[in-house]
Amino acid sequence: MLTSFIEQSGLPTTFEQTAQQWFTPLAKRIAEQSRQQQAPFTLGINGCQGSGKSTLASYLHHYLSEQAELSVVNLSLDDFYFDQATRQQLAQAVHPMLATRGVPGTHDTRLLASTLKQLIKGEQVPLPSFDKARDNPTQPSQWPLSPPRVDVIIIEGWCWGVGAQNQHQLLKPINTLESTQDDKGVWRNYVNDQLVQYYQPLYSLMDKWLMLKAPSFKCVANWRWQQEQQLAAQQTLTNTKAMPSKVMNQAQVMAFIAYFQRLTEHSLTTLPKACDLVFELDEHRTITSAIGNI
Repeated sequence: MLTSFIEQSGLPTTFEQTAQQWFTPLAKRIAEQSRQQQAPFTLGINGCQGSGKSTLASYLHHYLSEQAELSVVNLSLDDFYFDQATRQQLAQAVHPMLATRGVPGTHDTRLLASTLKQLIKGEQVPLPSFDKARDNPTQPSQWPLSPPRVDVIIIEGWCWGVGAQNQHQLLKPINTLESTQDDKGVWRNYVNDQLVQYYQPLYSLMDKWLMLKAPSFKCVANWRWQQEQQLAAQQTLTNTKAMPSKVMNQAQVMAFIAYFQRLTEHSLTTLPKACDLVFELDEHRTITSAIGNI
């Protein structure tokens, strides 16, 4: 099972040791807990861009489905981004920086809440998806329907689980992007308010929390660029002139991640103590230790 997963996912052979040491024992504990409760077991996964959230979630889905014979749904916060038109409306009504997807306030939290709550109730729902290369959701008619019975729900996201900052923390810009484009703090205060009003209320729906903790925000630049290169390679196979690609070059990636710096750094200092399990990563994304348990 592990070998086939590595091959299908295009992962390096080193993933086998990581899975055997860290991920398979985690999957077994999730399976055990799922069988002890009537409602679906819900797991929230946090990690900065490129930390391996999607790979971990995919492996857990693979193992729990094939080995534990459980019904699993994987959700990504990224699949709930607003379309470009909605973000342009936010940009005009609130702040121009909201045209760029990423931060709280650029997700359809109403759709997220209804999807999660319906799944937990045992209802079948369409599972949203977002096409990052074209910066828009896929057509709702193409969204797959969830299984009729769900045992485990996994949702991952770079800001999933992150709490709001206090007013003192919001006073000063933390990078060039904020100092030049958000000198009055309108954008960052709006983002913070969105966390309080629409994201934090959903955190209680999770039974357990897991974090893939990067050494620092500096690692994000390299990890995010690697992701974009992989996306670009995929798009060369499907891209057409009629549907131009939105894959970013390296300079665009560096500018893009500046939007994430504030909450990523905030999460690195505050979220570990709020999570049930923290996998600590080195600069090569290798897990060096695990703190806590699920």
